[in-house]
Amino acid sequence: MKKTSILIILFVFPLVAYLFFASGINNFGVLPTLDDHVNELPSNDEGIQLKDHISVLGFLGSDLQYKKANAFNLNQKIYKRFYEFKDFQFVVLVTESAREAVDQIVSELETLGDTSNWKFVFLEASQIEAIYNSLETYETLDSNSATNHVFIIDKELRQRGRQKDDDKHPYPSYDATSVATLTNIMIDDVKILLAEYRLALKRNNANR
Repeated sequence: MKKTSILIILFVFPLVAYLFFASGINNFGVLPTLDDHVNELPSNDEGIQLKDHISVLGFLGSDLQYKKANAFNLNQKIYKRFYEFKDFQFVVLVTESAREAVDQIVSELETLGDTSNWKFVFLEASQIEAIYNSLETYETLDSNSATNHVFIIDKELRQRGRQKDDDKHPYPSYDATSVATLTNIMIDDVKILLAEYRLALKRNNANR
């Protein structure tokens, strides 16, 4: 009996404690708000808006030839995991000159699966810049109105992401060229945000 008690203390209790705290992180973690005044998209032919959606926002501008690999990284690592979640979308801002390139990218993405929540929005370079400047970021757009970094925007037009802990780990955005960043950081952050909305929905339903 004494040996059994010792074994429980040494092996079972630490495991239970770990599961308790791990569960607490998953259930009660909140993805920080980095900017609560992200600009809404201008009126566009596609009728796409950020408000009332959970969006991964990207900027490919006119530079699709060199940055289309980013779309495929995001598709495989992020989009495929979450595209079925209600109100979740990928929004990519591009210039009018990129229409043919967008058609090609969409055709290639369609060979990999569902693309219904990939949204390409055609804007003027000045409009793209205005939206980008409303974000909290350490990067700048290049001369083609493009960047490798993508951003998470919630339904209330707030930019969400990890707070800057130190100079080595600022994550207001996610580098789409880095599979490690998408796999080890962005997946978790999207999960946390989606869990927030699931919990809020459950609470609303319970209060009706």
